Amino acid sequence: MASSTALEPAPIPTMYFVGVTTGKSSIMRVFPKWSDILGLGAQIKGYDCVLHAPAEDYFRIVRHIKNDPLSMGALVTTHKIDLLHATRSEFDYLDPYAILCDEISSISKRGTQLRGHAKDPITSGLSWEAFVPQGHWGKTGGHVLCLGAGGSAVAISAYIASRPDPADRPKKFITVNRSAGRLETLRDVHKQLDSDIEWEYILNEDPLKNDEIMAQLPPGSMVINATGMGKDRPGSPLTDNGVWPQNGLVWELNYRGELDFMRQAERRTQQDNLTIEDGWVYFLHGWTQVIAEVFDVQLTPELFAQLDAAASELRPAR
Repeated sequence: MASSTALEPAPIPTMYFVGVTTGKSSIMRVFPKWSDILGLGAQIKGYDCVLHAPAEDYFRIVRHIKNDPLSMGALVTTHKIDLLHATRSEFDYLDPYAILCDEISSISKRGTQLRGHAKDPITSGLSWEAFVPQGHWGKTGGHVLCLGAGGSAVAISAYIASRPDPADRPKKFITVNRSAGRLETLRDVHKQLDSDIEWEYILNEDPLKNDEIMAQLPPGSMVINATGMGKDRPGSPLTDNGVWPQNGLVWELNYRGELDFMRQAERRTQQDNLTIEDGWVYFLHGWTQVIAEVFDVQLTPELFAQLDAAASELRPAR
């Protein structure tokens, strides 16, 4: 199931993966197993685009899915915002999260209708709940520092703002990004959220400055790498000398690549009592939620556990 950018009529039901380096993703080995478990009789094909690709690249894949009967839909990763901005006119339906977050991670079809969903607020929430203790924010007073303001930052923001118990919401959420446009987009989303969270936006791309920001976090805070660095781009948004929050939570949204950010945190795990989560659970929820939407499958906890077990056998070594 190698990555491909060729778009030909699908010979069997086909789901596409729109990303940057799709051939390196574990889904290329996992999907055939999942297809067998779910009885889909389907294949997956990668569609690689450069970061911030020309609009015609996004039109090409979206129109192919829309017009080819056996092209069932797609999962979109890095291009969630750019793809929707380029092809919004092609969609007959956008779900409320797609409208709020101004992005789509799922392309599916129901009859003649092309549908776009933003699944990340759901999948990020499921992943968050898997490692953040209940009541953590009320007990610790910790903040969240999110390095990167792309689709994942938007999705995580939307999720935590919806948490009903104040003890399950951080009082402050700081986002750092290297481009002002993404920060403004995030600010616009936050204005639409009914939340008591204090949002802060910092324009910066200097790792030394990010170190300074992290050093000011209270104990129990969370630091998130939502930059793509360590997977799509080399390096880390922090330096090796960064001071991590005591008893803090560290969320590396990547599960493959060099994972420099996560390696930096791992070297401080014992001294700072850090709890570190990589992007594997996020990967599982992200893919299973979109596959369920594309193929109209009812995803039960029991079925998710079966898919999790099958995928974990193929998980790359860290």
